[in-house]
Amino acid sequence: MDGIINLNKPAGITSARAVARVKRLLPKGTKIGHAGTLDPFATGILLLLVGRATKLCEALMDQPKQYDATVFLGATTATDDPESPAIAWPAAPSKRDAHPSLQDVSKVLSEYKGQITQIPPVFSALRINGRRAYDLARRGTPPVMVARPVMVYDIQLIDYSFPELRLRVGCGRGTYIRSLARDIGATLDVGGHLTQLQRTRIGQFGIASAKSLDNLSAQTLESDLIPLDAIRI
Repeated sequence: MDGIINLNKPAGITSARAVARVKRLLPKGTKIGHAGTLDPFATGILLLLVGRATKLCEALMDQPKQYDATVFLGATTATDDPESPAIAWPAAPSKRDAHPSLQDVSKVLSEYKGQITQIPPVFSALRINGRRAYDLARRGTPPVMVARPVMVYDIQLIDYSFPELRLRVGCGRGTYIRSLARDIGATLDVGGHLTQLQRTRIGQFGIASAKSLDNLSAQTLESDLIPLDAIRI
């Protein structure tokens, strides 16, 4: 069996757990991996690579991606997402009751389009001296994360009603939407963190054709595979 399963990952499980659930449905010894981790709270496209498709991992991770994101303004979290307690932004008394206007938000969003410099979240899977950053952070020794360039092709404002800001983001490899939420909130001087995230596209693969994890079975899995000759990279 060789090909790609365009999986719609549900919230509440890791990408590795999703791969493990599908692996149990495959013939013994079949290779399987994925192209691009989603955080446990996030949903949407997780490309599962089966058999010879595992060789396409790097090329697929280089494909442009699209996300729908909800940012909560007015508070930050240690993880930049809903998986740790919210911390109120220490606004000056003169600004405590002032909310960013739609014009303010639109102006700030325009500053995050194109090639930007971004500091990855401390709670991330990046390796620092051979250790995962989140492992170091959980042990009480958070690493110093180094800023790096990433590409944001497009950032659209879908809806805004303080404190919630809904965005659609098109970006390149290595872009953290959690960091984007954190930085947008900081630029607006109210703080921010990500509360919802759905990956809606990777290259040619869209959310409309993604398969539900609960609907996959050993009997139908082969028909759910996208064959190698249908993959455009």
